[in-house]
Amino acid sequence: METFEISGEYIELYKLLKALGLCESGATSKAAIDDGDVTVDGKIETRKRCKVFPESVVEYLGQRIIVKKSE
Repeated sequence: METFEISGEYIELYKLLKALGLCESGATSKAAIDDGDVTVDGKIETRKRCKVFPESVVEYLGQRIIVKKSE
């Protein structure tokens, strides 16, 4: 499982996929979310701007990422 650190309170889901390099662009990440290919904490998430908070687990293309708060 990969870890991604955020400095703020949350990160929007489509921005997270782009920042991780799992999607080439914001448009690609939004399309993946629209298609139902992304889960947050085990549930399919179709909201592009879903707020992903620390300790959330995001899955996409077989990758599992846990979001952590940077210290």
